Amino acid sequence: MSDAVLKLEGVSLHYGSLKAVDDVTFEVQRGARHALIGPNGAGKSTLFSVIGGAQKATAGRIIFDGTDITATNESARARAGLVRTFQHSSLFLGMTVLDNVALAVEGVHGTPWRFFPWPGRDRKIRTRTMEHLEAVGLADRAHELCGNLSHGERRQLEVGLVLACDPSMVLFDEPAAGMSAAETHRFMDLIESLPSDMTVLIVEHDLDLVFRLAQSVSVLAAGRLIAHGTPAEVREDEAVKVAYLGESDGAEPLFTGGNDVA
Repeated sequence: MSDAVLKLEGVSLHYGSLKAVDDVTFEVQRGARHALIGPNGAGKSTLFSVIGGAQKATAGRIIFDGTDITATNESARARAGLVRTFQHSSLFLGMTVLDNVALAVEGVHGTPWRFFPWPGRDRKIRTRTMEHLEAVGLADRAHELCGNLSHGERRQLEVGLVLACDPSMVLFDEPAAGMSAAETHRFMDLIESLPSDMTVLIVEHDLDLVFRLAQSVSVLAAGRLIAHGTPAEVREDEAVKVAYLGESDGAEPLFTGGNDVA
């Protein structure tokens, strides 16, 4: 029996005659590591924005954890457990690593933000904050200004902010963009270390990363879903080969690495 935490039913987003997302239907199973890929201009980022709530669908329904969230905004979706990261950092660079995560923890727990030294704050907030920093490998940088972090470390910190929101599903929007090979490797290790019951949906151009992490993959081209299945199935799909390479019959598999877990 299906245990889908996210269901898209005929989701579309049209700008006049332009069909940026066109009648997309698929499910993401609870606890899955699911990737959304496609060539440039396929509509991935637009669909991601629709799922996250930044843009409203023209048609169709989005069901999250059994509830229709099609008409709800980003903040309501985040409170329901659907949290998104962005291509560009949204950190407070003039604050410490610790204070960035503390702000998120305090928001979740309903504690007002106060600009005075750390020792006067709730010990529970400090404990939770340090737990999240430990989880993303930044506990030793807790008192460093966020602006002093490398690009990869800032991405790690963003995952800490996500964890502070206690999500059941995380949307990662091109998290490896701009990372070095070493930073990308560390980030993949971090994503793999997330709790097994936390569902992950990732949009990413780095296909090595995608096929290392993904258990299931959806492929868009020209706004439409052209393939959906395991990494092995997607690698062999003729429509996917045509979309990426403009060729099909007799072509070698498009992707050669990755995780073939169903």
